[in-house]
Amino acid sequence: MQVDLEISAGSVNAARLEQALRNAGFHPDGQYIWRWRSGDGHQGATVKFELLADLDTERAGETIKFTNCDDLGAANLRGTGFAARDREVRTIVADDHGDQRQAEIYVTGLAGFLLAKTAAAYSRRKPKDWYDIAYVLLNNDYGDSTAAAAERVWQVFGASIASAESALRDLNANFAEPSAQGTSAYVDQITLDYPDIDPVTAAADGQIAVQTFCDDLLSRLADQGSPQT
Repeated sequence: MQVDLEISAGSVNAARLEQALRNAGFHPDGQYIWRWRSGDGHQGATVKFELLADLDTERAGETIKFTNCDDLGAANLRGTGFAARDREVRTIVADDHGDQRQAEIYVTGLAGFLLAKTAAAYSRRKPKDWYDIAYVLLNNDYGDSTAAAAERVWQVFGASIASAESALRDLNANFAEPSAQGTSAYVDQITLDYPDIDPVTAAADGQIAVQTFCDDLLSRLADQGSPQT
């Protein structure tokens, strides 16, 4: 969850969110007040709920504690603010003891998701971030063309993606070959989820998708005169 706007407004709803998380069976995940989880990890599904911010007024990596909260905060992760700049309304539906309830919520669009994830991968270097990027490039509402995903990013953000240039170059490098960290992370998870997929084919698919995406955007930045880093 991207919470820049909530922080800017003084975290007026943060106490309600903290109580709602507790009512839903969530608790802080160890020392990180920006990550809450449900379940004990021994049986059933474990759901992680993470709150991120992208504030220029705070140091990168800083943990920001919400006003009027005991244990709720956000991690200040540079670049994740792209998620809040590309919003779409989606309807979610749930069964509440036989009654169907629905609510409209804001979710990040494809462009915001890809750039926020690219920034996250650059900052924290977690395999799940590299996997998520490759998987979404190969499976999204804009079709199976990675060039279409790059086009969507450019339509939404244009040359302002220059702030993500270093992260895009880093992402490209991590999918440069089959043994690269990003490629390996994608192959490990996709073959775990789908054992029938050939690892060599999966590696090639992930590499081509990410490199096409990065090369397209970096080329557009170069045409705009973006400084090389």
